[in-house]
Amino acid sequence: MTNARILPTLLLASLVVWLAAPPLAAKEDGQSVLNLTLGDPARKDRQVELVLDGITDTRTGEVIVPSDLPGKVADARLLLVGETHTNIDFHNVQQRIIEELHRAGRKVMIGLEMYPYTEQEYLDQWSRNLLTEEGFLEISGWYKNWGYPWKYYRDIFLFARDNGLKIYALNTPREVVRAVRQKGFDELTDEQRVHIPEQIDTDSEEHVTLFKAIFEEDEDSDFHASLPEPALRSMFDAQCTWDAAMGFKSVKALQEHDDDPNAILVVMVGAGHLAYDLGIQRQVKQWYDGRVASVIPISVGDICDPVDNVQASYADFIWGVPPEVDPIYPALGFSTSEDKKTGRRKVIYVAKDSPGKNAGIKMGDRLLSFDGVKIEDRETLMKLVADKRWGDSAEFVVTRGDETVELLVNFRRTRPEPCDEDEEENGGEEQ
Repeated sequence: MTNARILPTLLLASLVVWLAAPPLAAKEDGQSVLNLTLGDPARKDRQVELVLDGITDTRTGEVIVPSDLPGKVADARLLLVGETHTNIDFHNVQQRIIEELHRAGRKVMIGLEMYPYTEQEYLDQWSRNLLTEEGFLEISGWYKNWGYPWKYYRDIFLFARDNGLKIYALNTPREVVRAVRQKGFDELTDEQRVHIPEQIDTDSEEHVTLFKAIFEEDEDSDFHASLPEPALRSMFDAQCTWDAAMGFKSVKALQEHDDDPNAILVVMVGAGHLAYDLGIQRQVKQWYDGRVASVIPISVGDICDPVDNVQASYADFIWGVPPEVDPIYPALGFSTSEDKKTGRRKVIYVAKDSPGKNAGIKMGDRLLSFDGVKIEDRETLMKLVADKRWGDSAEFVVTRGDETVELLVNFRRTRPEPCDEDEEENGGEEQ
């Protein structure tokens, strides 16, 4: 049983993971998160084809090219583009959309999930070309606020800076979302309450259905399936808070440009916040009555587990991208939280078949150093990991109970499992 004292932090780590995760492949019964009968009544009972390197307009079934997209969203001022944070193809899609809208003459602004709105001044300085890359990463707290390698997003930020595009921080401080999950809305302090909208819609049973369906498909579903209903509901309230905060700040950003109908805010956010229009879009309706469009890249899968069709209500546009077995930059494969007694990073979750798991990292370990550098906070840890590449290694020193343990983490990918015989034969015939 999971230790009750670490459960709240572990739940938040799980929430972050699934909101950013790629859509999962089909279950044995043929249905997956990509094929749920949710969302827009006009589209939820039919499917559309997913085409590699093609953009499918789910309202018509038409497959278009990137240069067609600006015309398709000409009446939209808010465009939400989903991502998996560690998939470079998703970020390439985001950049292409921004470039095409800019080329078409739209006044493009970029909204970011990764920064709380309290960091806005540093984004303004970046857009005005007042900071070096190194200075921006440091002063804006990139590895404190986000943690994923900068190189996934670098080209988008450079394009924004070089073309003078305004960038908006849309999120609420992480500790506020954590407080909602731990204490509920009624117990928030006045200082916490000021960071979230007055209205947060938590009454969508369709959204709850999607929320549970994603956990059921999670590789670690044994843990999630054992969560009591109140714990799941607290996570759901936290997600709604997250969605509402980003939606509210998006509308505020648009209001700054009310005098320019050509302005469009492109929001880069984890795909879990957008699926079936149940996340940010649902919350935005409380403050904005204009068109909100969504684009979500989806991996077409591989020969063993292809994804051919997606429910038409999943997003307004789906963009087929190649399968990715592993991210191009390595990760440790474990999550940490601050140990209140020692101030050290404490391991609260270890993914199977990950570099951390293979090195012998265990839940409860407290991190002392990484390649001889003292790990004082999450930001330090993320910076050190970002400098690694596949094939590298790192020397960790941890405390485990009363012991001090030295561990060597090898950043090596895991070979994909082979198809079974029937799948291999079918795959061979299709090729």
